[in-house]
Amino acid sequence: MPNAVIVIDMLRGFLEKGYPLYCGQNSRSMIPNVQQLLEQELARGSKVFFFCDRHRKDDPEFRMFPPHSIEGTVEAEIIPELSGYPGEIVSKSRYSGFYGTPMESKLKALNPEKVIVCGVCTNICVLHTVANARERDYEVEVPVDCVASFDQRAHAFGLEHIEKVLGATLTRVSKPGIAVPKFDVSTEVLAGDTADIYFVRTVEILKREDINPVATMEVFSSRPGILCGMHEVHALLDRVLPANQREVWSLSEGDTFERKEVVLRITAPYQSYGMYETAYLGMLAQPCGWATAARECVEATGGIPVISFGARHVHPSVVGLMDYAAIVGGCTGCSSVSGAKLAGIDATGTIPHALILVMGDTVSATLAFDRHMPADTARVALVDTFKDEPEESIDVARTMQGRLQGVRLDTPPERGRVSPDLVKETRARLDLAGFKEVKIFVSGGVDPERIRDFVATGAPVDAFGVGSHITKARPVDFTADLHEVAGKPVAKRGRIPGITPSPRLKQVM
Repeated sequence: MPNAVIVIDMLRGFLEKGYPLYCGQNSRSMIPNVQQLLEQELARGSKVFFFCDRHRKDDPEFRMFPPHSIEGTVEAEIIPELSGYPGEIVSKSRYSGFYGTPMESKLKALNPEKVIVCGVCTNICVLHTVANARERDYEVEVPVDCVASFDQRAHAFGLEHIEKVLGATLTRVSKPGIAVPKFDVSTEVLAGDTADIYFVRTVEILKREDINPVATMEVFSSRPGILCGMHEVHALLDRVLPANQREVWSLSEGDTFERKEVVLRITAPYQSYGMYETAYLGMLAQPCGWATAARECVEATGGIPVISFGARHVHPSVVGLMDYAAIVGGCTGCSSVSGAKLAGIDATGTIPHALILVMGDTVSATLAFDRHMPADTARVALVDTFKDEPEESIDVARTMQGRLQGVRLDTPPERGRVSPDLVKETRARLDLAGFKEVKIFVSGGVDPERIRDFVATGAPVDAFGVGSHITKARPVDFTADLHEVAGKPVAKRGRIPGITPSPRLKQVM
C-alpha cells in the first residue's frame, strides 16, 4: 500500500533569502533530505502532494505576518530544487492543508498506509496539518531532518507537541554522509588473543573431534539503539569466513534497531567464526552505545550541529572508533584526527586554553592561529580565558577585521558554565557591535538536558560541542545465539529454534 507524502510550503518565499518570511539556513540545509525522502517514496509508488501557501493581497493572515506568498508571484513558487519532482499541487491559504482544500477526499481515495509530512514551518503549518491528519485517524510520520522553522525554540516545541500530544511518529531520513571506512583486523584478534578462552577451547575441541557443521548464528541486542561497528564486523568476517561457503546478512551502519531485533546473521562452517564471537560482539557493543548517545544529543538540538569533543575521555587506542561512532550517530564533525580519517572528513577544532595562556592574550593567540593555519580552517576563537565572554568576543572580532567566523564559549563549572542568558548576551553585544555574522559555539558539560534548555529558552547557539555524554555511554549488550546447525533448527532453552524472521536484514556476503 503506498504512502501519502505531504510537502508543506517548500516555496521560494520561505526558503530563499530576501523574502519577509525566509526561514533561515536550517530550512535550506534540509532540502537534500527532502529530496532523498521524495526519491525513496516515489520509488515505492507513494503519492506526493505539494501544499503551497497562496494568498490574496488582502488576506486576513497579513494582520499577523507580513504579506507573503501572494498568488501569482515568484514568492509562491516551489523552490527549483523540488519543482522537478512529480506531485500534485494543493493550494492553501490557512495553516492546515486540510482547511478549504480537497485534501480529505484525496486521502480517502488514496487510502495510504501512512501520511508523511515535511516542510515549513514546524510549529505552524506542519503542526496544524499533522493535527488534522491525526484527527482523521491517519498514521503520521514526521522526519525531523525534513522540517524547519525560522524560530528554533518554536521548532523544538512543535516537534515535542507533534510526538507527545498528537501521537505522530518522529523519524529521520538522512544518514551521515560518511565514506565506508577501511578497517584492518589486528593480528591479536585473528590469533584469538582477544577472545574469551572458552571459545578458543571450543574450536580446538571441534577440530580434534573433526566436527565442523555449517551453522547459523544470529546476533541481537538488549536494548534499542543506533547501529555502529558493523563495517568492522564485516571486515573481520571477510577475513575468516571461507569465500565459497558463507552467507552474511546484517542491518546497515547507522540503522536504528529495536530490542532483541536481529542485526547480524552468519551462516558458515562453525569453526571458521566460532572463536571470534567475543570480537564481533565487542565491535558492536561500545560503538553502538556511543552512536546512540550522540543521536540523543543530535535529536535534542532540533537541527543545530553537534561536534564530538570527547577524545580526551577515552583510551587513545579507541579514540578513532569513538569519534567515528559519534558521526554515525549524527554528529557533523569530531575533534580527533583518527576519527575524522575513519569518517572521511576533516577534523574540527578551535583554539585551546593552553595556546591563549602561553601567549598571554586571547587576541594574540587568535591572530597567530589566523596567520599560521590553512585558509580553509575555520577561524573560531575561544573567548572565556581572561575576560568577560561578550567583551572578549568583541575584542577578537574587531582585531580580526571580518575574518572571525565564530566564538566558542566554554566557561568552566567554577564560573557557572555557559548559560542560555550568557549566549543571548554575547549574541546581542556582537550584533550591536556590527558582528552579526560571527557564530556562537557552546561546549563544556553539554548533554541532551542542557541542549533542550538552550533550545527551549531561545538561546541562539549555532553549534554544540559534546564530550562526556557520548564517551560515558553504556555499551549496548549484544548476544549471539546458534539457531541452526547442519540444517537442523536449534536453540537453548528460552529461545525459539530456527531462523528468526528478520525482513530488514540485507545480504552483504
